Amino acid sequence: MTQTTDITRAINDLLFTPGLDLSEAIDRHFTPDYRQRTNGVWSDRAAFTQHMTRLRTLVVSGRIEVHDELRDGPNYADRHTVTITQHNGRTSRTEVFLFARLAEDGRFRRVEETTLLVEGHPDDGNLGLVK
Repeated sequence: MTQTTDITRAINDLLFTPGLDLSEAIDRHFTPDYRQRTNGVWSDRAAFTQHMTRLRTLVVSGRIEVHDELRDGPNYADRHTVTITQHNGRTSRTEVFLFARLAEDGRFRRVEETTLLVEGHPDDGNLGLVK
């Protein structure tokens, strides 16, 4: 990889660019040994791929807004809000506090995040873990 990823590019490719093949999007932003913890639940890359596959069936559109972002060598942290509109017409906004470790090639190797539903149906608070 020639360019280090960030959460905006990753989320846009994963969720908001439906014409982009999901495997290509994941390869672009995440290492083969990728692991993620969301609200205390760990996932490996296969489980993360399953999660993104399911989210793509639910999401019709959305956007990400980064409020704070910090990079220090391989360490990356941010606070962002994701607004998602689903095929069922519901819209939700989720605030995310994210801490990550980047690989030498600039892709995410590990992400640990905590999410908070700011606006939307209570069931949408679980979108970060849906499979």
